[in-house]
Amino acid sequence: MSDYLLEEPGLSPGKIYRLLSGSICPRPIAWVSTRDAAGNTNLAPFSFFNVVSVNPPVLGFSPLLDGDANPKDTIRNLDEVAECVVHISGEGLVEEMNATSAGLARGEDEFAHAGLEKVAMPGVSVPRVASAPVAFGCRLREIVRFGDQPLAGNLVLAEVVSIHIDDALWDGRHVSIEGLRPIGRMAGNDYARTTDLFEVVRPASGSAMSRQARGG
Repeated sequence: MSDYLLEEPGLSPGKIYRLLSGSICPRPIAWVSTRDAAGNTNLAPFSFFNVVSVNPPVLGFSPLLDGDANPKDTIRNLDEVAECVVHISGEGLVEEMNATSAGLARGEDEFAHAGLEKVAMPGVSVPRVASAPVAFGCRLREIVRFGDQPLAGNLVLAEVVSIHIDDALWDGRHVSIEGLRPIGRMAGNDYARTTDLFEVVRPASGSAMSRQARGG
């Protein structure tokens, strides 16, 4: 068993990253399209991602500064055009999603690099991936910047204004996990499937449990 204080020498940001990414998993993946003021589009995956509010609907994802403390194009673009589309790719597009993680020069188009078609997304000026089964058109609410050092995070809070979902996946109440085939990010180059599920029923409320304990 080991305990660490983060100010200890030798516990570098790189080691902290490996500890965090190796233990906080699987993580859902936000596949995010943005555009700059000149109209150039960018598409990149981020696994520091989740839902943070339902009413209003807000998604949160966090692009890290790179090893030289430079911001990703996603952050640069959001500073210019405060809109994005967050896609859930599913296993069917994992190769294309991975291709968009390549370090292209600013202004190069990851859609073209990965052979992906763009289509309009209602409510925003940023295009979505035509073949993505789920996409959320979002307007930027806020970017919380955690510093200017290498690997510092930039928490993007993006409010959903439109939703695209394949009709085959959504019955008005449930999303088909079998159809979506969502994936999760592990450490290193590893990903996880959601093909091995188990159910855990949530406990009753405290008051209900108290009544049961009293025989009520």
